[in-house]
Amino acid sequence: MPTIQLSRVHGDFGFEATDENGHSIKMDSSPESGGLNYGVRPMQTLLMGLGGCSAIDVISILKKQRQDVVDYKMTISGEREKGKEPSLWQSINVEFHLYGTIDEDKAIRAVDLSINKYCSVAATLMGAGAKITTQVFVHPAE
Repeated sequence: MPTIQLSRVHGDFGFEATDENGHSIKMDSSPESGGLNYGVRPMQTLLMGLGGCSAIDVISILKKQRQDVVDYKMTISGEREKGKEPSLWQSINVEFHLYGTIDEDKAIRAVDLSINKYCSVAATLMGAGAKITTQVFVHPAE
């Protein structure tokens, strides 16, 4: 069973979370909420997790289709509910930028499969009511 250890390490709200393999991330609250910008906001880690989860899916799918992905970038942005506590992610937009010799239709299909079938983080966010939109951009290798 995955286990996360969390420790306060910086100011009032600066935490470090470490998994069972020793990988860690730093988290903090915003200065407006009393934090010191020591790390990522916890809600932003969800967007990061979405990016990582989907990236692994997309690359895996395209590799199986013998597509030559030489670089990969994503831009993920989101809007949270206004005037609510807790304030959940309401809408999330993900731009996929793939570089290499890649069939655009295969890239679009890989993204669709990731977001709507395989990515557990996407399923978790959508289950909480978030609407996820995507755009796929295929670029020649740089």
